[in-house]
Amino acid sequence: MTRKNNSKIISVVRPICCGLDVHKKMVSACIIFKANRNVIMTITIKLTNACSIAKTKIMKRPMPMNAGSASKSLGRLELLKRFLALSRTPHGLLDMATPAFAVLLYLGGFPPVHVVIIGLITAFAGYTAVYALNDIIDFRTDMAKGGESVLTAENYLDSLMVRHPMAQGLLSFRQGIMWTAGWSLVALLGAYLLNPMCVVIFLLGAVLETVYCLLWHVSPWRSIVSGFVKNTGPLAALYAVDPHPSLFYMILLFLGLFFWEIGGQNIPADWSDIELDRQFKAKTIPVRLGVEKAASLALVSLSISIVLISGLFMMRFPGWKWLASLSALAAGLYLLLIPVFKLRMTRNREQAMALFNRASYFPITLLCLTLVLIGLLKYGSF
Repeated sequence: MTRKNNSKIISVVRPICCGLDVHKKMVSACIIFKANRNVIMTITIKLTNACSIAKTKIMKRPMPMNAGSASKSLGRLELLKRFLALSRTPHGLLDMATPAFAVLLYLGGFPPVHVVIIGLITAFAGYTAVYALNDIIDFRTDMAKGGESVLTAENYLDSLMVRHPMAQGLLSFRQGIMWTAGWSLVALLGAYLLNPMCVVIFLLGAVLETVYCLLWHVSPWRSIVSGFVKNTGPLAALYAVDPHPSLFYMILLFLGLFFWEIGGQNIPADWSDIELDRQFKAKTIPVRLGVEKAASLALVSLSISIVLISGLFMMRFPGWKWLASLSALAAGLYLLLIPVFKLRMTRNREQAMALFNRASYFPITLLCLTLVLIGLLKYGSF
């Protein structure tokens, strides 16, 4: 099969993958072809019950596996941006506040300087590696979605940089592997220096992240796995400053962050891709339970999270318990409850992204609140 276009011949070698979606009286077929060396062609055809063609869309984009040669001509800064996009660095930096606030709240002050320095480097390396691992495991899925996934990028925190740069052909798969492996080694070294137990937690987090990705077509309760992954950072941070951290504190922290992840991150993130997930038969909470039940589950989860986190602040600042707990409650009200109530009322994709974005700032808000309370505890008086 060949086609002449602007004096260039495109030779379609074979279909890479195809998908068929039957919905009511509409049949949608998506076929991805490999053309030449550097181009793939995605053809989406929608057929009515009368078998007439309703829509045909042809889209060309670079072949990801051959992106390495093209990237050689890029400036170093542009290439770095693509690698940082692979690791969703803006979101990763916000997530780094989670282990930081967990440790400061636990200690009521700062750990030794060398622990802070090693901890910051290790946390950055760990989040950078795990987020990139997500794109590596989901590479074929992101490829199958084609360029349509970028439609979810509007006003979406995870899309401040390019979404899925490997699937879009901006980085090769090999480059992604090398980037992930490099930062994983840095994270493992830092974790070992802090506490060998941190190495175990990091490796467990990487395994769970892989399981989470592979369950996309299997079960909506993969969200539970996501809640465990989100807790690996703060739990490792606690072991970095205390070989035997308080079990009660760890349980409250784990549950508070677990329900924040489910209601404020996982459900709204899946909601933002709900149309594509339906097309690809993904088993996410919004797809399987429906948007009404998903919104209710998010509301319940975030309510539990706010109560638990407020209780933690009350417990760790007994002299200022009401100020601490009410401050955490106010942060939860503004960043979590108000947007999730709006989502439950509107049940639209835009509000789901708004909830995801605002909830992403919850850990760094708690970090700032903890720093203020520590300062008041040390220097302030009533």
